[in-house]
Amino acid sequence: MVNLSESKINNFQRKIFTWWKVYKRDLPWRETTNPYYIMISEVMLQQTQVSRSIEKYHEFINEFPTIKKLANAPISSVLKVWSGLGYNRRALWLHEAANQILELKEFPKKPEELQKLKGIGPYTSRSILIFAYNHDLATVDTNIRRILIAEKFATEDTKEKELFDIAEKLLPKGRAKDWHNALMDYGALVLTAAKTGIKPKTANTEKTKENRLFRGLIVKYLTEKMKASKKQIIKDCNIPSDKVEDLLLSLLNDGLIVKIKNYYTLPK
Repeated sequence: MVNLSESKINNFQRKIFTWWKVYKRDLPWRETTNPYYIMISEVMLQQTQVSRSIEKYHEFINEFPTIKKLANAPISSVLKVWSGLGYNRRALWLHEAANQILELKEFPKKPEELQKLKGIGPYTSRSILIFAYNHDLATVDTNIRRILIAEKFATEDTKEKELFDIAEKLLPKGRAKDWHNALMDYGALVLTAAKTGIKPKTANTEKTKENRLFRGLIVKYLTEKMKASKKQIIKDCNIPSDKVEDLLLSLLNDGLIVKIKNYYTLPK
């Protein structure tokens, strides 16, 4: 691990906060400390750009303003609201997580408890507690990892556990919420992937991107059409016939669609 002297840590914190004071972004999920709303925003932001998430965030919390509303909603309606964000499994995970929280009768307040919820991993569990409760925790996403590397606190080979350890040492106590918002903005606006040349640990292949696109088209089509045959899906979604079988099977296995006789539809 890089030697982190107190002066080096203080200088870095001062640099980030000085910049952020001028350039902080105005984002809707920063206006709330409701852990449920924070959870929605964090799950959306896992695989979707900020600009695309803003409109959907508003739409989602308007449609499902409480955990109970989401838990009791038909999956088809959740998928309909989510449609357009991509990675539709996240909508199913949020729905299941809402039901888990209802069973618990309270929102989890520890990372290990949150990680028992569907779709919530180490980064997201900590983010929810940071942004909802300002807990003195550190977390590392792609943006923060890139900053740590660009600022010479880590290298591209640094393991995840060590990245979290470094992030903990850099954390200004009592200001976790502001600190992580500042880092997110700095990574998104200054130390971008294009500017630094630092790539994320995992990158999607062209085949993965194509499959994700086709899967999203099918789910979106079924939110509008309600039900359709394989032949209709091929024609209306313009999907190659040699790919459709595998795509439909993967969507069935993920619980994103169901098959009734010769038709495909969204789960109830």
